[in-house]
Formats: sequence, structure tokens, C-alpha cells
Amino acid sequence: MARILRKLREGGIHAALLGCALLSVATTIGIVWVLLRESLGFFSDVPLREFLFRLEWAPELGGKYGVWPLVCGTMLVAGGGLLLAIPIGVATALYLSEYAPHWLRQLGKPIMEVLAGIPTVVYGYFALMFITPNIIRPLYPEADVFNAASAAIVVGIMIIPTIASLCDDAFRAVPRALRDGAYALSATKLEVSTRVVFPAALSGVVAAILLGLGRAIGETMAVAIAAGMTPKVTANPFTSIQTMTGYIVQVSLGDTPQGSMAYRTIFVIGFTLFLMTLGINLVANYVLGRLREKYE
Repeated sequence: MARILRKLREGGIHAALLGCALLSVATTIGIVWVLLRESLGFFSDVPLREFLFRLEWAPELGGKYGVWPLVCGTMLVAGGGLLLAIPIGVATALYLSEYAPHWLRQLGKPIMEVLAGIPTVVYGYFALMFITPNIIRPLYPEADVFNAASAAIVVGIMIIPTIASLCDDAFRAVPRALRDGAYALSATKLEVSTRVVFPAALSGVVAAILLGLGRAIGETMAVAIAAGMTPKVTANPFTSIQTMTGYIVQVSLGDTPQGSMAYRTIFVIGFTLFLMTLGINLVANYVLGRLREKYE
């Protein structure tokens, strides 16, 4: 009787886990289907060639639907955020893992989690009210009130905890024997940190960076507040731009008629963002696989 009950319990657990897995897959398929269905409706009126190769996005002014201004703004903010977050995040993780005393390690993680838990709208107003007038404009007086640089700075601050926390876990996962072997060969702590621990955890570091990039690309409110709503193809970080998520916020105000062209643009931008994120994940898996082959 006990054996039968155990088998029933294990079968129930297996069925529950399988149901959760299938629910996740079904949810993903449903999201992709909704985005694809509305995007096909958009492309029935706008040629794909215009969407991919036109350098203007102005749906309200003559129906110009070139996606590159939004993609350019998104990558400008995300790239600038990574330039700030990668060195600070990796250095913070390396310090907590290899140099910091135990009490500081126990204190550092909660502090980073608090930083990650601040609402993004707070970061947006922080960029608008502090970073632009006190940091950006003293260095570059011609900078717009809404600009990509301030948005990139706050996005970088937002993803520092993600990169630092994941890199710290990767550094701590490096076997102690590797460190002891390097110390036995008279290596200094700096050499052990940079030439032993960092290369051994490189796949985890790359994964952390790519995860931070994914969050930077998908950030919405802080970027919508700080960067402005002026879609343009530019490399100037001190001018107003618009990101893909910022455009979705601008249009999704609750009064957009269903089935209209403006309504469909939300979904086609969302689908484009989904494809970009999927591409990043595929590249991440490829890079991580090559790094594992190299260091195993």
C-alpha cells in the first residue's frame, strides 16, 4: 500500500511539473502568435522593405514607418548603459569575491538587491532632474533636456546589480583548488583574480553581460522619461531620441482604437523587440558553448 501511494505521489508530482513546463511553452507560443498576427496586419498595409530600410519613423506625419530610428535609439541607450555597467559590475563582483572581508560580502549583496528594487520611474526622474542638469549640461551645455546620455547612465546604474550579482556567483563557483595552485606558484592576489579566476568564470561573466543587455533593451519607463520622444538615426548621445519601448509607452495610452494602424505599430515594434531579444539569446548560447569548449 505504501508503495502504491508513493508511486501515485511521484506520478502527481511528475504531472504537475510537466503541466508547468507545458504552460510556459503555451504562454510563449501565445505571445508570439498575438504579436505575429497583428504584425501581419501591419505588413498588409506597409511594405516590409519600407519597414526595414527606411530611415524615418513618423506614423502621424505621412505614414513613415522605417524602424531604424527606434532601433538606433534603443541600441544607443543600451550600449551606453553597458559601457558604464560592465566595468563597474565586474569589478564590484571581483572585489566581493576575492578581496572583501566576509562581513562586507554579506552586506554588499543586500545593498545591490535594494538598488535593483528601486522603481524604474524613479530612475527616470533622477536622470531628468539630477543627471542632465548637474552632470550632462555642465560638460556639454548644448545637450537637450531629454537626451540619450542621461538615459544610458540610469540604465547602466539599473543593470549594475544584475551584472555584479551574477558575476559574483560565477567567480565564487571557481574551484578553490585553482586558486591554491596559483598561490603555490607564487602568484599574487591580483594575478590570481585576473589570470585564474576571471578566465575560469568567463562564460558566467558573458552570460551576465548578455542578460544585462537584454534588460537594458527592454527597459521602458526610465528611458521614456529621460530620453525623450524624438525618433532619429543618430550617434549623438546628447540629443533627444526615442527607443522602441518608449514608442510603445507613447502609443499605449488606452485610447488607441483597436485595429488602427497606430494599434498595429505597437505589435510590430513589440515583435521586432522580441526578435532582437531572441537573437541576443541565440548568440549568448553560441558564445557560452564555445567558451565552455575552450576552458573544459
